[in-house]
Amino acid sequence: MSQLLVVEYQGARVLTTAQLADSYEADTKLISKNFERNESRYKEGKHYFLLSGEELRDFKASRQNDDTLKFVSILYLWTEKGAWLHAKSLNTDRAWEAYEMLVDEYYRVTQEQALQQFNIPQTLHEALYFASKVEAERVKLEEQNLQLVEKIQQDKPLVVFAESVQVSEDSILVREMARMLRQKGVDTGETRFYEYLRQNGYLVKSGSDRNLPTQKSMELGIMEVKRGTRSGSDGVTHLTRTTKITGKGQIYFMNKFLNKLPQVQ
Repeated sequence: MSQLLVVEYQGARVLTTAQLADSYEADTKLISKNFERNESRYKEGKHYFLLSGEELRDFKASRQNDDTLKFVSILYLWTEKGAWLHAKSLNTDRAWEAYEMLVDEYYRVTQEQALQQFNIPQTLHEALYFASKVEAERVKLEEQNLQLVEKIQQDKPLVVFAESVQVSEDSILVREMARMLRQKGVDTGETRFYEYLRQNGYLVKSGSDRNLPTQKSMELGIMEVKRGTRSGSDGVTHLTRTTKITGKGQIYFMNKFLNKLPQVQ
């Protein structure tokens, strides 16, 4: 196992899939396959973080010297609890040994390491430099607050739309959501929107549950599954499962895309 570069997200240490695979002496495809097979056991924010789009770009910018992230379009970051679930899935001696090492030497920062990271100013020059950085950050936050106020004013028509959707109990098909987005100026269609939903963790990518909502979507309350039956040409009745986007989900995707008017790829 190579020396691990420290990766932090939301104030906690995490590992990329590549780092986890290297630690456990496993292939990244196996790590991903085990995750997909047991996805219902993983909870976003507890076992992993999923970064994409602007959030991923910001994360990459904070790690400019990390070439492993250069061509990544979706990034999973595994917490200590997520690493434990992967060790359990692999269930090899090497995985369990590596997990123990990760807990002792990587995930849990020692007091000495914490003090080193804090960088307490030791001289007047360092204290003045630190104060200037704090003031610069304060100015930056004020500018961001002003931009946020302006954005709220610009988004008022969208908020009205969202409120009107929220009171509706009707859910819609994925293709209808794609049509709504297109009518609002988003360059997408049913096929591209389905692909976006799969690649960003909203729909299951493969297997018998392909295109059904992931645990993430169900917990967010933005999708649901409608069950029904249909009669085949042979007279046999088949059970059907159809993914639909709830009223809350319509608000969610409108808020996600409408202001930026992106091309959904």
